[in-house]
Amino acid sequence: MQNEIKVWDPLVRVFHWSLVASFAIAYLTEDDLLGVHTWAGYVVAGLVAFRLIWGLVGTRHARFSDFVRGPATVMAYLKDIAAFRARRYIGHNPAGGVMVLALLIMLILTCVSGIAVYGIEPGAGPLAGALAGLSHDAGEAIGEVHEVLANLTLFLVVMHVAGVVLAGVQHEENLVRAMVTGRKRA
Repeated sequence: MQNEIKVWDPLVRVFHWSLVASFAIAYLTEDDLLGVHTWAGYVVAGLVAFRLIWGLVGTRHARFSDFVRGPATVMAYLKDIAAFRARRYIGHNPAGGVMVLALLIMLILTCVSGIAVYGIEPGAGPLAGALAGLSHDAGEAIGEVHEVLANLTLFLVVMHVAGVVLAGVQHEENLVRAMVTGRKRA
């Protein structure tokens, strides 16, 4: 094997694959298995909370300061991708950094709206007391917002996977393997 370096720490990798599984379970059980859907959503919320903290205090490539870039840098990187001359990054590239932030924001909004629906509709969860007076129609409206947010999150997931495939092809490396092993080509 070529010379490899450690990039993704075990916590990032466990977070990533746990989030994949939890979001998939929540998305696929939406109306049919409310208990499973709810608990998967709580796991997603907990994972996102962990990632926000780890993005501030974690290892080098896990920190937001390592991969969050300004709009000009992101746009230049996207142009370089289109021209098949994008620079290879050991951690997240500028487009990947934006995607991480977009996914975290959408997951937060999806979780909050889901907890709100759960608080209104069956009158359960941490917001049940605060939302007890809201009408069924309010619950329906927030439920629609929750569904739209979940679908937008899924769209971002698809875009993320497409970006991983494109970067992997352009740089001739298996990025999925890197998220399993934590190692990338030096």
